[in-house]
Amino acid sequence: MPDIRPFELLFDHAEPSPVRDDAYAPYGNLGFPQPPPDRPWIYSNFVQSLDGITTLLGEHASGGEISQSAEDRWLMDLLRANADGILMGMKTLLEEQRLRGPDSRGIIFRVADPKLRELRARLGKGRERNIFVTRATNLDLSRYKVFDGDVVNAAIVTSPAGAGRLRARGSHAHVAILGAGTGEELDLPLAMRRLRQELGIECLLCEGGPTLYGSLARVDLIDEKFMTVSPVEVGQVVPPEQARLAGERSMTQVLRPTVFAGPGFTREHMSRWTWLSCRKAGDHQFNRYRRRRG
Repeated sequence: MPDIRPFELLFDHAEPSPVRDDAYAPYGNLGFPQPPPDRPWIYSNFVQSLDGITTLLGEHASGGEISQSAEDRWLMDLLRANADGILMGMKTLLEEQRLRGPDSRGIIFRVADPKLRELRARLGKGRERNIFVTRATNLDLSRYKVFDGDVVNAAIVTSPAGAGRLRARGSHAHVAILGAGTGEELDLPLAMRRLRQELGIECLLCEGGPTLYGSLARVDLIDEKFMTVSPVEVGQVVPPEQARLAGERSMTQVLRPTVFAGPGFTREHMSRWTWLSCRKAGDHQFNRYRRRRG
């Protein structure tokens, strides 16, 4: 196990852990309810600053620059160990590739801690799976090692038109391609049902980014959210002294994102949440919220 501090429990109203295992010890209890009958139980995991920012952008765009916490990184592994799949937008993969330099083929999103990989096996989880949501307008899977199939299974969620483009390339037959919707339009509720029916995904971890999270939230597909609050304050407007990337230089003002991107809610329709648990490690706060419906 990495050198992390035990989480100090403030309160926890979640279900009990599904098995007794020492791997849970630093965090404590981590249970989930049964998923809905026709789609996965979907939970997200984000880190944000005290003022709600998820990335500094620029050369230090990694969430780890906001987090600065070994406990947060370990908790990400714990949440991955409990999931049948990790759901992301392609922009997340592209950003990780950019951070690693021009010769990189990106990264694979998986459980790093050996004890948590053993826990995953005890939970009866299958091979880890990375699932990417994309329009697939000009997507070459060979550019990214996550689609090689030697470490994790991979899947693409896209529109019917996007699925047609990928299949026309005739490569990577081992990558599951799920086209859901009409034409170029992606139907996210239908896509989530197909993940359950065709790939057996019962527990799905959304690691973003903000646009994907916002799209899922708009159609009420986020059941829970784990939110790490880092004790830093960074501001939303990128300051003039921060070096800009090429794509940012033409903008008069560059805004750092929050968790939720895209159209939000009116006062009458904003989503409501139950604060399910709270822990701390040092000055970092680790919250868990569950969607209130009905």
